[in-house]
Amino acid sequence: MKKTNTNEVDGLMNTIIGKDTVITGELDIKGALRVDGTVKGKVICSDCVTVGATGTVEAEIEAKTAIIAGHVMGNVNTSEKIELQAKCEMDGDLKTKSLVIEQGAVFCGACNMKGGTPDLGFLAPKEKSTEVTTNKNGGGK
Repeated sequence: MKKTNTNEVDGLMNTIIGKDTVITGELDIKGALRVDGTVKGKVICSDCVTVGATGTVEAEIEAKTAIIAGHVMGNVNTSEKIELQAKCEMDGDLKTKSLVIEQGAVFCGACNMKGGTPDLGFLAPKEKSTEVTTNKNGGGK
């Protein structure tokens, strides 16, 4: 028998909003969130927000990652990644390090990825130049 630690929140789907559920207001979720119903307001999530194919979100979303398969009207701000799946409709601005848009997704808005550069693993990090210029003539005659 496997014992689970109830204090672990990363990677667990601990909040699911069902297909016929409508929530209005601000949601502050510790762990992952899946929306198959409707959310209006603001969503703050410490892990991944998934908007299912039947999900509708009319809210600002702040999360670590976001996977969108349904309809989102509002800005999405993530610290890691946003994935717009094939049949999604995204109407709002995106801010993230990494963006995936599948063929067939509808995206109307702007995207900002300059907040942090993703670590691609094969590019060496840029080093700041600390070069000091000296006068080679010695300053005299």
